[in-house]
Amino acid sequence: MLTMRRAARAARPNVRRETAAQKSARVLEILKRLRRARPGAKIELNHSNALELLVATILAAQCTDKRVNEVTKTLFRKYPNPIAYASADRAVLEQEIKSTGFFRNKTKSIIAACQKIVADHGGEVPATMDELLTLPGVARKTANVVLGNVFGIPSGIVVDTHIQRVAYRLGLTTARTPEQIEQYLMALLPKRNWIEFSTHVVLHGRYVCTARNPDCPHCPVEPLCPKIGL
Repeated sequence: MLTMRRAARAARPNVRRETAAQKSARVLEILKRLRRARPGAKIELNHSNALELLVATILAAQCTDKRVNEVTKTLFRKYPNPIAYASADRAVLEQEIKSTGFFRNKTKSIIAACQKIVADHGGEVPATMDELLTLPGVARKTANVVLGNVFGIPSGIVVDTHIQRVAYRLGLTTARTPEQIEQYLMALLPKRNWIEFSTHVVLHGRYVCTARNPDCPHCPVEPLCPKIGL
């Protein structure tokens, strides 16, 4: 048994000696295995257009997708367009999204973002990174989510807490800030894979490579993982 364990450890990737080309090949194999394990994976925030996903992503900060979906079930019907949000009663909207947490800041961001969408973009959610980043409450993560999942534009890689954790454990980067992690991952993957990589790794981190008690025995990429930090 001890010999088998030593052999398994020896077979794991040595991230200290791994070249950039080897790491890129490993990342593609990781994506291939995640794709096979969860075919047809897609973002779990319910939405039917760019505005709904923008609002849902803002609400999802420090909140579960399940809770957000419960809130947006009625929210999207009441506020069908940016004008509705832009003219919303702040106190009322705060109560409607209160269960998602940080509701005052989220309300402020949603109203201000929609006011800018109405004033500067003709009531349409912009489809470029530069324009999205001018909206209050929108940083690269939110912009990447909207651009990738609504417009099909691979503008970057979504870096949330799940991707940060998984990327570190897999030895893909030693960076700690979302901005640095995104740049490292973008350099490892072909641009055409950025969107699906984001989706698959987020779901992998949410359901398998969890913060506590990761399910390593049932992990599809376990043989490719150096298990850093575990």
